[in-house]
Amino acid sequence: MNTFFKLFSISLLATSFTLTSCASIKSSKTRIIEYTSDANGFHTKTYFFEGENDVVAFDAQFTQGYAKKAIEHLRKFTNKPISWLVITHPNPDKFNGASVFQEEGAKIIASELTKKNMKNVHNYKKYYFVKIAKMFTEKTYPKMPKIDETFKTELTLRLSGGENIYLKELERAGISTNQTVAEIPLVKSLVVGDLVHTNAHAWLEGGIKNSTPKPTIDSWVELLIDLKNEYSSDYTVLGGRGKNTSSNKAFDKQITYLEKANKLVNNYVVGLGSKKSELKTSKSAKHYKAIAKIFEKEFPKYDLSYMIEYGVYGLINSKI
Repeated sequence: MNTFFKLFSISLLATSFTLTSCASIKSSKTRIIEYTSDANGFHTKTYFFEGENDVVAFDAQFTQGYAKKAIEHLRKFTNKPISWLVITHPNPDKFNGASVFQEEGAKIIASELTKKNMKNVHNYKKYYFVKIAKMFTEKTYPKMPKIDETFKTELTLRLSGGENIYLKELERAGISTNQTVAEIPLVKSLVVGDLVHTNAHAWLEGGIKNSTPKPTIDSWVELLIDLKNEYSSDYTVLGGRGKNTSSNKAFDKQITYLEKANKLVNNYVVGLGSKKSELKTSKSAKHYKAIAKIFEKEFPKYDLSYMIEYGVYGLINSKI
């Protein structure tokens, strides 16, 4: 196990919760089943919506191994078939494990923008994890998955038990170059991928464009404001990391976090003065650690500060 994995190996988190539906469907009970990987999988969440007859999964995990663990967790609760896997945005922890879901019989669905942007992200991340971090070899790094179905802006998934899930492509940059959200009215839940990390630090790398990270904090905040205005406060936001909470709290907390994070990073870069050039050298690592400590102090109740240490480079580079 390499140094990164040793440093951040944390016990597996896996939870589920059940919501009772008031809708007139054959079953009066539907639920969201939630799986969270350990640190080696970057604490990535996969959500499963269990309907009357089948299951829809959201996000595939960073590796096939974690995808298998997610499905094993699902099987503790239900043996219903997985009909679809929805990829919320083009980051590797969302699509690398997709082939495992296909082996289970699921169709992989992504927006046209997500499918378009996946190749660039895949190549960028593969180079990093194989050549720089050396966590994988050319042979062991997950291959690009095949997307079975795409949609442009909106798509309704109609489950065989009569349940509907509404997919919407937001067509703007946030944590990634683009993102899809999934509304599940039956359980008043909204799956938003990594747009929201309630009580957990966010990945501030930015979307990958032309093999370069492009953070877009302003656009990310605008997306959150739009989502807050669109979805009522009795909806539960199912974010990519952290806790699940009501829409008004989730979006407000994420907006506050992002605005403060942007200021913290800007102040740090400005404060370096003539030493700013170190951020483009091998000395940058010590600065990433220092910034992570600042975030820990500013957000004492937030988990996963390693997300800052390893992801803040994108936001830093946008300011130098």
